[in-house]
Amino acid sequence: MLQIQNLKSGYDRIEILHELDMNIKLGEIVAIIGPNGAGKSTVLKSIFNLCDIYSGKIEFNNKKITRLPTHDLIYEGISFVPQGRQVFSDLTVRENLEMGAFIIKDKGLVKKNIQDIFEKFPVLKEKQNDYAFTLSGGQQQLLAIARALIQNPKILLLDEPSLGLSPRAMKEIFEKIREINKQGVSIIIVEQNARQAVEIADRTYILEDGKIALKGGKNILKNQKIKDIYFGGR
Repeated sequence: MLQIQNLKSGYDRIEILHELDMNIKLGEIVAIIGPNGAGKSTVLKSIFNLCDIYSGKIEFNNKKITRLPTHDLIYEGISFVPQGRQVFSDLTVRENLEMGAFIIKDKGLVKKNIQDIFEKFPVLKEKQNDYAFTLSGGQQQLLAIARALIQNPKILLLDEPSLGLSPRAMKEIFEKIREINKQGVSIIIVEQNARQAVEIADRTYILEDGKIALKGGKNILKNQKIKDIYFGGR
């Protein structure tokens, strides 16, 4: 579905990713974990054309999308939820969702998609007329994810969705990610919460210094190197 080959990318001539190879199959959840500064978020930003790509190739559904403008990537079926719960705080929940539907010209379809979102996210339906700044951190993250789903993406890029959330909100976010995936959306998730990310993922990539150090399935947590990094050797 999505293939990254020999990717070199970064910011202002500073190379962060070094000849990265990665692939995501249809219907998968793929987790990307690793230490701070490893280049995890840069992978997502490279796909979504939010950083400088120096060389390499990115393909989506057998189409080359390397350096394709971000708005074109949305039309291709790629949605990105950046780190930090970036909602429009001075707009209502419904208005935030309407902003997410900007690529859809059919107003009837926009209305239908928002109703579908409200069925999937009951708390957002309940608070649809509330301003986004009044929501809890977990609710704002749900809104950010819901806004990306308004576009009916084929693949969803999630950058640190559990960052700064309470354990209860974090659990709800990961449950919602599973649910979204079961509804047919492929997902790439960058996470500092390694255990939770690996638990929900079909496959996991471990990044170190802009390169893939390890890759594997749920048994990757049994690797002693990973235990030392994330779990103090346990």
